[in-house]
Amino acid sequence: MPCCDVKRRPGSRTVCRAAAIGVRVAERVRVREIDEDEGAKLLRIIRRGSGSVVTWRRARTVLLSAQCMPVVRIAEVTFTSADRVRDEIHDFNADGFASLYPKYAGGRPKTFTLPERREIKKIAKSKPTEHDLPFSTWSLTKLADFLVAEGVVDDISHEGLRILLREEGVSFQRLKTWKTSRDPDYAAKKARVEHLYAIADGEVIPEEDEPEVIFCMDEFGPLNLMPHPGRQWAERGGKHKDPDRQPRRRRRATYNRYGGVRHLFAAYDLGKDKLYGHIKPVKRRTQFLEFCRYLRTLYPPTVRIAIVCDNFSPHLTTRKCRRVADGAASNNVEIAYTPTNSSRLNRIEAQFTALRYFTLDGTDHATHKAQASMIRRYIIWRNRHAADEHLRAVVARANAA
Repeated sequence: MPCCDVKRRPGSRTVCRAAAIGVRVAERVRVREIDEDEGAKLLRIIRRGSGSVVTWRRARTVLLSAQCMPVVRIAEVTFTSADRVRDEIHDFNADGFASLYPKYAGGRPKTFTLPERREIKKIAKSKPTEHDLPFSTWSLTKLADFLVAEGVVDDISHEGLRILLREEGVSFQRLKTWKTSRDPDYAAKKARVEHLYAIADGEVIPEEDEPEVIFCMDEFGPLNLMPHPGRQWAERGGKHKDPDRQPRRRRRATYNRYGGVRHLFAAYDLGKDKLYGHIKPVKRRTQFLEFCRYLRTLYPPTVRIAIVCDNFSPHLTTRKCRRVADGAASNNVEIAYTPTNSSRLNRIEAQFTALRYFTLDGTDHATHKAQASMIRRYIIWRNRHAADEHLRAVVARANAA
């Protein structure tokens, strides 16, 4: 691929037209002559679209130079500097295709001071709209460019920024839903629940009239006879597929719900780290009081207990029915309600997440009896293995209180 402003004299070396007419000019930087095979190889590298971006960019620079494009124009097309284009052309003339595959020696990663790390973390956790930017979220590219533009750091790579954020405990997470509580007694109810948790955790010594045992109680369900989504270990498909393998287990498709539903009344003893549960066909005030009486029998009548629950109507005392308040007063029990739309403060919700993960995911029970038996067996296993690392990890990830 000869250059367009080069002509050959028969039996002589290649000379520029400017030199042929006697004009003295500086020799332009350009790639050496490349043959058809080398040109085809450069085209394959560019069209392949995979591999190193550096190799692709350098191959494009060499090919543009072979097509007689000047250095300044190549720099404009490739969005780089003319000096870099000249260096890449000189490297290819000296080393050939080996220059397209640079071997970086690496170096010591750039270190950032503690104030710089704190500022980077603060900006990463903020919204781009707070800085008058038309973006809904930060990407590594936008965040790195903004940090340099604002003078927080002189320079930072995308990988360096990702590693720094990981070291600071910041990760890219999905937004979760949030419902604001409009309970007029929100502050008082939340403070009371948190105070009971402090007693259970041993952070506060209970006074004479305060409860010594704290239960977190709620209903789990409805429990349907339906195939639940889940995961399983199975042989890989694709090019790793074994032609003689057995078909993987599938989840049954169903559109009907036969056999009715069941409800799990569960309570979590914060002091003993134990889970208790009864399965009922309905969840009404009568069943709620039955379960509360069961919790009362777990400790002597002289020991005052507190039951943290939500504002579900069977848990409340109404003008027509005062069984909840009268039963609690006569049995040395305190009912502590979480604020409206704040059931996340109830620590049993994290236990329900573990129950769903270990017991229900991937199941398809034919009867409520089989499903209830598996739930009871899980509760027994959970109380015997409360220190299991996997169990504690699932609970800690789901716990918000």
